[in-house]
Amino acid sequence: MWDKPNILNWIANVLFAISFLLFLYGTLFEVVHLPIFPLNEVRVEGDLKHVTREQVKMISSRYLQGNFFTVNLVKTRQAFEKLPWARNVSVRRRWPNRLEVVIEEHQELARWGNIALVNTHGELFHGASDSDLPVFYGPGNGVKEVAEHYGSFNNLISPVKMSLTEVTLTPRRSWQITTSTGMVISLGREEMDQRLARFVKVYSKTYAGMKGDLSYVDLRYPSGFAVRSPMALAAFKAASAVPESKVLNPNKAKDASVKKDGSKKVPVKKEQVKKDVLKKTKA
Repeated sequence: MWDKPNILNWIANVLFAISFLLFLYGTLFEVVHLPIFPLNEVRVEGDLKHVTREQVKMISSRYLQGNFFTVNLVKTRQAFEKLPWARNVSVRRRWPNRLEVVIEEHQELARWGNIALVNTHGELFHGASDSDLPVFYGPGNGVKEVAEHYGSFNNLISPVKMSLTEVTLTPRRSWQITTSTGMVISLGREEMDQRLARFVKVYSKTYAGMKGDLSYVDLRYPSGFAVRSPMALAAFKAASAVPESKVLNPNKAKDASVKKDGSKKVPVKKEQVKKDVLKKTKA
């Protein structure tokens, strides 16, 4: 091999190329770590209502290490994603000295019991909110399903000027909703939208003008529904109540003048007694 100039030249060229690449890599490594490429700006973009400037400063000071070339974008993104209201985060370099962070916040839709919030994508997140939100109840794996049905039920009930304050999916897969008027509606396990639409149509024509709201509606019947009204219930109780006088004197209505042998006594007036006495005296 050593007596073949072509092979020796090829080996020399390869070694030179490797040496040059190593030198170039080392030079670039040193250059990019020089303090001449600092990050001077972190720009946060997005429709932000809950992510604060103080939170951005805290993350920037704690997690942004290195310069424009050496900053770890993955760790930076993960740091911003730890914010309670951050749903999606993207991080990009912008020449010459800026880091751009785009944050998509959670849009709260409801509360999941008293443990978490639900966003418009049917996802749970843990954030603080003082908004007046509806409350969802259901199994842990049913968050998205409940959120989707909430939108459908709320649209169906809106023509009668109501909104939903609670949506419940029971362990037996039965649906129940509560409206802004306090009315509880049982929808059952099937054809919930059709049942609710049918009720809204009847309600707008029949019950909307009634005094006093309905307290409970059961739509689980195949060809109708049952309702409960506080005023109707009060009227029923009043009509079926027994007068106090009858309760205290149960035998008052009975004839008090009954002989021991069972024959009735004939009531005698006082005037008739006087006349009989006078007749006997004259005689």
